[in-house]
Amino acid sequence: MTTAWARTIRFRLAATYSSVLFGLTALVVTGLYLVLSSVLEAGPLESSPKMAKDDQGNWTVTEGARFDASDMAAVEAAANHKTLGILRDLSLQAMVVLFVASLVVGWWLAGRALRPVRRITSTARDISATDLSRRIDLDGPRDELRELAETIDGMLGRLEAAFAAQRQLVDDASHELRNPLAVIQANVDAVLAMDDTTPAARATAAALVGRAVSRMTQLVEDLLSSARRGSPAFVDVEVDLAVIGIEAADEYALLAAERDLGLDRRLSPGPVVAGDPHALRRAVDNLLSNAVRLAPRGSEITVAVGSRDGWAWIAVRDQGPGIPAGDLEQIFDRFFTAARQVAESPADAGKRFGQAGLGLAIVRQIVESHDGLVAVHSTEDVGSTFVLWLPDHGATERGAERTARPPGDNPLPLSPVRTH
Repeated sequence: MTTAWARTIRFRLAATYSSVLFGLTALVVTGLYLVLSSVLEAGPLESSPKMAKDDQGNWTVTEGARFDASDMAAVEAAANHKTLGILRDLSLQAMVVLFVASLVVGWWLAGRALRPVRRITSTARDISATDLSRRIDLDGPRDELRELAETIDGMLGRLEAAFAAQRQLVDDASHELRNPLAVIQANVDAVLAMDDTTPAARATAAALVGRAVSRMTQLVEDLLSSARRGSPAFVDVEVDLAVIGIEAADEYALLAAERDLGLDRRLSPGPVVAGDPHALRRAVDNLLSNAVRLAPRGSEITVAVGSRDGWAWIAVRDQGPGIPAGDLEQIFDRFFTAARQVAESPADAGKRFGQAGLGLAIVRQIVESHDGLVAVHSTEDVGSTFVLWLPDHGATERGAERTARPPGDNPLPLSPVRTH
């Protein structure tokens, strides 16, 4: 059974470095030895019988006596033989030393190469769903590991933003739902659940409960619209903005008539965008809902479409109370409520711009998800115009050039209140 350190990638890298270095060293040393042994004539020095002159001057051979002398070729061969032996012994010793050294060097190199990985692992281990603020911030050369670290940092940033938006949305939605639920609970406990309640009190309580339910329904629909647009399974289709405007105007025509509001439609076919028709319809519905709710009785609401500079637009104009200049930058924030109130009659008193809390935030999200821009033009006591600018798909197909940003002026200028 292998130990834990033997299963680490550092050990495998060290073993790989060591094996490669040791193998190359052994190959070089063995090759050098073989080349030298093939080139050099080597062999042990052969001794000869010892010859000497006797007293009479004759050469005699002494049996058993040898002497260590020979010709020059034999001496050279003997020297080569001894050199190869020494080289062989030293080579074996060197390979043993190099094997140990290669293990140490390989272990060090593997640790140095994996240091960024350990840093990434340590940061990832410290990160939890409640704290995504940690970053790796890897320095050093711009290699693959640094690119990996920067990619993970970017992913962590997106996750942190997504979790923060999710927490904020849950907190805001919980806060927004708490009031209508409290209204429903209070009326059920105090009025509807009592047998001796007068019909008038029951009717008032039922109306209050109905408005609270309507408010919660609007909030839930906004949340579903936001979630649906963020779905990765969504596929864009070609959408005629005039059709979107016609359908929305038809739906709100009866509500506008109940409040004695005129509904002017300027919906000539033409501008075509690529997107989600249900989401775009939701955006226009939210604008019309605000306009019908806030416009004074006897005034006029205008729904219009058009195209300029390669940008298609659909606009909703009302002759309501307008928006204070200091609130124009904040009205698209979640649950922002402007301080301006409609004061046209006691029945309408207390209506506040942006009451739903998520409507205009959803509008902005939908438009920006279509690579567009939402603009608002408003004058207090005159009215407001909300314009949804979207890339005109039809203009692109016709070869028209689209500007980098939509026009900044109001394609549907404001007009004072008119009665009809």
